[in-house]
Formats: sequence, structure tokens, C-alpha cells
Amino acid sequence: MMSEETGQLVVVYDDPSDQQSLSLDETGSTEESPDETRLSLDSSNDAIPYIGQRFPTHDSAYEFYSEFAKRCGFSIRRHRTEGKDGIGKGLTRRYFVCHRAGNTPIKMPNENKPQRNRKSSRCGCQAYMRISKTMELGPPEWRITGFANHHNHELLEPNQVRFLPAYRTISEIDKARIVMYAKSGISVQQMMRLMELEKGVEPGYLPFTEKDVRNLLQSFRKLDHEEESIDLLRMCRNIKEKDPNFKFEYVIDSNNRLENIAWSYASSIQAYEIFGDAVVFDTTHRLTAFDLPLGIWVGINNYGMPCFLSCVLLREENLRSFAWALKVFIGFMNGKAPQTILTDQNVCLKDAIAVELPTTKHALCIWMIVAKFPSWFNAVLGDRYNEWKSEFCRLYNLESIEDFELGWRDMENSFGLHTNRHIANLYCLRSLWALPFLRSHFFAGMTTIGQSKAINAFIQRFLSAQTRLVQFIEQVAVGVDFRDQAGEQQTMQQNLQNISLKTGAPMESHAATILTPFAFSKLQEQLVLAAHYATFQMDDGFLVRHHTKVEGGRKVYWVPREGIISCSCHQFEFSGILCRHALRVLSTVNCFQIPDSYLPVRWRRISMHSAKLLQNTTNDHAEKIQLLQSLVSTLVTESAKSQERLDIATEQVSLLLSRVREHPTSLPGSRDVSSLHRNL
Repeated sequence: MMSEETGQLVVVYDDPSDQQSLSLDETGSTEESPDETRLSLDSSNDAIPYIGQRFPTHDSAYEFYSEFAKRCGFSIRRHRTEGKDGIGKGLTRRYFVCHRAGNTPIKMPNENKPQRNRKSSRCGCQAYMRISKTMELGPPEWRITGFANHHNHELLEPNQVRFLPAYRTISEIDKARIVMYAKSGISVQQMMRLMELEKGVEPGYLPFTEKDVRNLLQSFRKLDHEEESIDLLRMCRNIKEKDPNFKFEYVIDSNNRLENIAWSYASSIQAYEIFGDAVVFDTTHRLTAFDLPLGIWVGINNYGMPCFLSCVLLREENLRSFAWALKVFIGFMNGKAPQTILTDQNVCLKDAIAVELPTTKHALCIWMIVAKFPSWFNAVLGDRYNEWKSEFCRLYNLESIEDFELGWRDMENSFGLHTNRHIANLYCLRSLWALPFLRSHFFAGMTTIGQSKAINAFIQRFLSAQTRLVQFIEQVAVGVDFRDQAGEQQTMQQNLQNISLKTGAPMESHAATILTPFAFSKLQEQLVLAAHYATFQMDDGFLVRHHTKVEGGRKVYWVPREGIISCSCHQFEFSGILCRHALRVLSTVNCFQIPDSYLPVRWRRISMHSAKLLQNTTNDHAEKIQLLQSLVSTLVTESAKSQERLDIATEQVSLLLSRVREHPTSLPGSRDVSSLHRNL
């Protein structure tokens, strides 16, 4: 029997909220006598708690119950401690409860403190284990005197229970390694991949998550941010003095500390004027040394290469900060909003875009979603993970919404994912990432896997080792300058490539002189495929389908007087490149050149200066500029085939340029035409 010590009973709750939200039934189990204890030993398996089971310390009892809980699919926490105040005072009882025991009390809102809208996991579960202290056999020990294992919620599978906070731990060795990686400027995602490789575990099987690593880094921050902020602002002002076209904006909080800062370069603003129709706003990265959220704006130029547009550092990832970032970016870009914007899945950012960019189509970056798959599904699906991923990619690329809906249900059934929260969330957001829902909007090819990898690699170049904010700004500036130079070299290399015509069609040879090699290669693929399709004239257009099919097809509308053509597959709206169906109809109606409006300026062989000029001149003048551009592009291609041709072309063009400059500049915008010549 437990010793009855005089004195007042003292009860201490490990979580004060449990005093109001959790009440264990004291009559449900009682202290046992030694004889009764022996009668309760109905299990020979010490892995299962039983009344009377003994432990040398209360900590060893906690560890035992924790291991039992992990095997069963839940975790535990310390609930209540009881002791006597007076003679022989000390602990006499301890209660351990399921992590979902009790109910979270309602918190009073505080306007001065940001509120996190997190759903509580507590649901009033009554599972618990009580231990009591006894000294009847000599040395003090702890005995189980109460135990209930009935839960009012589902228990987790073994591959899911390890994600509960109680079982996510970072060892001291791993902490030291994480700090070392952080000082080297390695991102948290890269840290996770490296440690998975080092430990030889599958993605998603580390005993901690990315969030745990970020929290650890946050606790280790010891840098003087105020001094860094002063240096950063000073540097931006110095850049502005040297380059008046450099733009930056910042916010100072009530404590006179830097809260947010954004900046953009003249070349970036110029690029946005032509290639700002579709942009990526990547907010998935952080400055590791400071644990600051980082946002990078990226576009795609006419040669299919990523181009840097802007950068922003935020103290918090909330609605107010994202709204500020969007406003400032549009301000940098002279009030012009993009047609489409791709981002990561972030509720605050989604809400900010809806308010600040109401006319812009918002979608989610597929590569940012796919990057999370290993941690989401590898452990859940096991050997079937790669099979599931292939099926997901097939569904993603479908054209029909109906086919997607049917295929998604089949996928859930086949892989048993009906109750998976990630699958449910992806389905709820399907209109923001699945291509069947997005094909009527322009994305400049940024939704393809290849282009996604190129953009991600481009962004990673700006995230090399950083130790100070100023050094990061310098790194971005160097990176932008390097990318501008590298882009010019790649552009020249593309233009010097010998383009091989595959169909012999006049449409193909004409497009080859207008479009960049990157864009032409996309169009050429469609021209080659168009030969495999049959056309059937209907009252309101054409039905186009593959020659091996007897049903289905795409509806193509052709208005010859206005030169308007459209297809139900929406490929032109989606990529700016005509589809095989439309090209087949143009061939059928004896159209030997693609209508000018279907060779978009953003995909043509012209510099940014030239493109801007085309957008701002009259139609007649613009057509002549396009013709000249086409001739010059052909001249460069033909001249590059031999040294002799190159020498002749250089000599003759020099003479021609001298003659042109002898004539007056009388046409509107002729100053820009001179600029056009210099940039060809």
C-alpha cells in the first residue's frame, strides 16, 4: 500500500490549459494491493502496460509508455503531477495522456501580436496512464495504478506516426552539421537531401522535417540585423547614385528596424516590358544565415532563357508583407501587371494576389509541388511511389478536364489514397496547377518539366554562400550581370545555328526567318505532326483529327478575311505557338505564311529595343521593320556558313550602313530605328 503522508495535496499541471479542458475519471482505476496486482498480470508481454507494472523512476515509466504509444500510432505528453506538501513531501502520482487529450482553450485576440490560424489536434481523448510512488518493498519505485487505451480518434500508421512532434528529434551531431551547412549558405532543402544521402535513408525518412530545421536555425541566429540593415540601405543608395535606373523600396517598422526591402535593375525592368506577360514569383527560399524569406521574380525571354526581374526580402510571410511585395513589383514595372503568375502554394500569397493583381491569372508552380512528393508520399506508398508519380504526371498533362476528373478518382482507388490529406489538398487546388484547367492562359512554356528545371537552376545561382545581407545583394548584382552577358552569348549561338527545314512547306521557311531558334523548334514540331492529321470542313469551321482515329478531334475556326484562327486545344493561348490542328487547316486553305498575329513579338528574333519599337509604331512602319529584321536574320545565318561569306557580308553591310546614315531621320520613332540597327 502507498504510504499515507500528512499534509495538503499539491496538484501541478504540465500544461495549464489541461486544468480546464481535461478531467480524468478517478473512479475508473484504483491503487492495487500486491495481491490484486498479481491478479492483474493477465499479459505476459511487458511491451503492453498493465496495472501493477513497476519502474525504478517516473522518467523510465514515461519512456516505456512513449514507446508503446509510438507502436500503437499516437504520442503522449505529461499531464498532471500530484504530491504532498508537508512531512515527507514529494511526488506521489504522475499522469501521462494521449497527445490529443483535452481541448484547446479559446485565446483572446491580441491586435499587437500576429495570430496563427492553426487547427488544434486535441479532441478530448481519454487514453492515459497513471503511475504512483510506493516504498513498501524498500527503495522507492513507481507502479502503474491506472491505464486506459481507448481513443476517440484514428491511430496513425507506423509510417505516419513518426511525423508527430514528440518523435521528431535532431541529435546534437545533426545540429552541428546543420549549423555548418547554414554557414556555407546551403538551403534547408539541400541540407535535407544531403543528410538523407549521408544516412542512407529514403527521402522523407529523416527523424525531423524541414520545419524543424528552420526552427533550429531561427534559435541559433546571433547576427546583428540592425547593423546589417544600415549597410544594406547604404549600399542600395550607392547603387542608385551610380545607376539612376536602379530601383529599390523598403519599409521601416515602428522600432526603426528594416522590415522589407525590394530592388530591381534597369535591364530587368527593360526585359519585363516585353517578357512580363508570364512570370514566376518564387518564395520558397530563405537567406539561410538570417532565416529571412526571399522572393525572386523570374521571366522567360524570346530565346527560352530565364531572365531575372526583381528580388524581395521579407521579415514575415504574411498577407501584409506579400501585398507590399506585389505592389512594389508592379511599381518597379511602371504599373504593368503580368497576364499570369506562378507561385508556390501559400495561402497568404494567394490572397494577396487576388487583391493586388485582380486581372492576373494565378497558378501554382508544378515543380515546387513535385519537389515535396518524396516527403509526402515516399513513406506512404513505398515501392509503388514511382508508379504513382508516373500516373500523376500523366494526369497533369491531360487536355480534358473530364478525363482528369475520372483519372484522379481511378488513381485514388488504385493507390488507396482516399484519406491522404496531401491528395485531398492537391485535388482542392487542381484548378491552380493541373494543365487541363490552365490551357486557355499564357504561360510561356514555364509549366514544362524542362523549363521548370531551367528556372530552378537559374534561381539557385543567386543562392550561393551568403554571410551578410550586403554580400547577398552583391551576389545578385553579379549574377544578373553574368546572366545578361551569358544570355547574349547564347542568343548569338542560337542565331548562328544552321536551321534545318523538315517539311519544305513555305510556312516553315517563312517562320524560320521570323522566330528565334527556340520558338521555331517548338513550331516546327507542330508542323511535322500536322502532316498526320486529316481535316473535315463543317458549317462553322473544321474538324481536325489524327488519320488513325475515326472519332473525336479538335474544332478549328478560321476567318480568312481577318486572318483569325483558333483551336479548341488552346495551345496558342497557352504557349504562343500555333498547334498542329491550326497549322493543318492553314495548309488546307492554301495559306503559305502564318498570319502575322500568330508570330508573337515575344518569340521573334529581335532585341528588347526592337520589340519595344514594334509595339509602339504604326502597322505599316512596324511591318517594314519586321521585314528588315527578317532579312538581317537570314543574312547572319547565311554569312556564318563560311569565312568568305562573313567577310563579304561585313564589308557590304558597313557600306550600306554608311549610306543609310546619310539620309535624314524624318519618320516617327526613327531614333529607335537606329537603335534597332545597332542591336541586330
